[in-house]
Amino acid sequence: MEGLPFIAGFAGGALFLYLLAEKLQSVTLTILSAVALFLAAFSIYFFRNPHRTVPAVDGAVISPADGVVIYLGDAVEEHLGEQMTKISIFMSVFSVHINRAPISGKILDNFYVNGKFLDVRDERATFENERNGLVVETAKGLKIVVVQVAGLIARRIVCYPVVGQMMIQGQRYGLIRFGSRLDVYMPKESVVKVQMGQKTVAGETILGILP
Repeated sequence: MEGLPFIAGFAGGALFLYLLAEKLQSVTLTILSAVALFLAAFSIYFFRNPHRTVPAVDGAVISPADGVVIYLGDAVEEHLGEQMTKISIFMSVFSVHINRAPISGKILDNFYVNGKFLDVRDERATFENERNGLVVETAKGLKIVVVQVAGLIARRIVCYPVVGQMMIQGQRYGLIRFGSRLDVYMPKESVVKVQMGQKTVAGETILGILP
């Protein structure tokens, strides 16, 4: 649904420019029409939502995003103020940008922080960029935090859940438009199952196993 305004806008613009180009016999307008058509096609590609199969593994934290692991280690999660294991995933403009719930649980908090738009591969982006985070508590009382971080090009974070709502692992919960980063914080005792540079698939790749 989020992609419809972009797809309809570019497609409508392409049709209008093409008809105007035919009427005026303008090469420039024909080229602009082709560019608008390309942007409409790219929007369809960008907002794709492929089916994913969630692994049936007890205690698994699955990747909320398609991308590449760019950070893996200990970090203090700023919202809870706790030392946790942090895994960061970089999404390029060519990645599927649908974000999926890493675990099943109750939303304890949904927080937004206004900020900069640094390149998300820069580790400062975690603390300085615009971001939106969810604190999720499992049935066993364990908390994880998943943070959507806007980037140099990405300027629009979409996050649907509200406080008190139950999330189901693997369900779609939001997206970030046009390149971004997801930070996942797990309890320090969790067993990490990914490596630096590894590609991840939202809803399928297991990032770690909760204690």
